[in-house]
Amino acid sequence: MRAETPGCNGQFTHLNNAGASLKPRMVVEAVARHLEREEEIGGYEAATEAAGDVGAFYASVARLINAQPSEIAFVDSATRGWQIAFLALGLNPGDEVLTSSAEYNSNMISFRHAEQRLGIRTVLVPDEADGSIDCAALERAITGRTRLISLSHMPTNDGIVQPAAEVGRIAKAHGIPYLLDACQSVGQMPIDVTGLGCTMLTATGRKYLRGPRGTGFLWVDRTWQDRLVPEMLDIRSARWTEVDRFEIMDDAGRYELWENNVAAQIGLGKAAAYAVRHSLDLVWERIQMLAARLRSLLAELPGFDVHDRGAVKSGIVTFSSRAVPAAELTAWLRREHAINTSVSAVQLTRTDLISSGLTHVVRASVHAFNTEDEVDRLAAALRPLATGRDAAQAVPVS
Repeated sequence: MRAETPGCNGQFTHLNNAGASLKPRMVVEAVARHLEREEEIGGYEAATEAAGDVGAFYASVARLINAQPSEIAFVDSATRGWQIAFLALGLNPGDEVLTSSAEYNSNMISFRHAEQRLGIRTVLVPDEADGSIDCAALERAITGRTRLISLSHMPTNDGIVQPAAEVGRIAKAHGIPYLLDACQSVGQMPIDVTGLGCTMLTATGRKYLRGPRGTGFLWVDRTWQDRLVPEMLDIRSARWTEVDRFEIMDDAGRYELWENNVAAQIGLGKAAAYAVRHSLDLVWERIQMLAARLRSLLAELPGFDVHDRGAVKSGIVTFSSRAVPAAELTAWLRREHAINTSVSAVQLTRTDLISSGLTHVVRASVHAFNTEDEVDRLAAALRPLATGRDAAQAVPVS
C-alpha cells in the first residue's frame, strides 16, 4: 500500500486519515484520465465512453459492504446521502428519533432543524460506562412514536467503535428503520450491512476509503426502497411518463440526480475495489495495532491525556496537552515536525469533556499504510512538551 501511495514518500507524515486520507495512485490516475477524455471529446461523450467504469462503481461498493448494486446511490458527500435518507422518511409532528450522545454534529443539526421545521422529537440515549450507547436503554426508549434509530458507527472525535450490530438487532426486532453513519468505518474495517442490520448506510469517499473529495454513497435496503420517497426528483430519479404523471425509479437511482461528477464517481469506484483487494480484515488488524501503540506511547507522556473510550477502539486517537491548546499544537506539529494531525471540536459528541472545560482535542488517525516509525515519530515530537514549562517555551500560544 505504501508503494502504491505517492504521499507516503512525501515530506509529511500523514496521521489525518479520519479527515482525508492519502489516495492510491490508481485512484488519481482514473480521475485524471476521465477528465482528460472530457477535455478531448466532451463531457457527454466521455461519460458514454466510460459507462462501464460508472457501472463498476455500483458493483465495487456493493462488494465492499455485502450489498446489491441496485441498492447503491452515488452522492457528492456522506452528509448529502444521510440527509436524503433522513428526509425521505416523511417524518411528522410528534415522531421520535433515537440517537446517541456521540452522534455527528451535522446529523444533530439536521435533527434540531427538523424539530423546528417538522415538529419531531430527538431523544439522546444514555451511554454505558465505557462510552458506548446503552443498548438496553435504547430498547427501553422505543415508543409507539419512534420512527428512526440513528447512530454514528465511529464518532468523529473518539476512538470508540459503537455496537452497531446490536443496535441493528434491536431496530429489526421493533421494525424501526436504522440509519448508520459509517463515514469513518467504511474502508477502515470490514462492513457487512446484513450483519449490521441497518436499513440505510452512508459513507464518504475521502476518509479511510481513500477516494476523491466530494464523493460518497448511500445504501438503502431494497426492501425499504418503496417506503422512502426522496424530497427532490429529476430525470435520473424518476421517469416522466405522461404530461401530468411520473414514476419514481424502483432502485437506489431514485436518490440520485442526473448531473454529477463522473470522474469522481469513477475514482470512488476504484477506491472501493482497491479496499476490497487489500483485505479489510488485515487492514483493520493493522490499524488497531498502530492506534493501540500510539495510545500507549501518549499515555506515558506527563501532561498529556488520551480521551478515547470504548471496549473496541478504532484508528482514531484523540488526545490533549494540559499546557498547549489543540490548535497551536496541531499547527506546531505540522510546521516543526511535518506531521499531519487535525483539531477536533468537541461539538455535541462529548458532553463530559465540555463540562470539564475542554472543547477541542488533537486527533491523530492512522491507516494501514502508516508505520510504527511514524507513530513513534509523533510521540517523540511531543515528548519535550511533557511539562508545561517546556511546552510554553517550545510552542508559542496565541
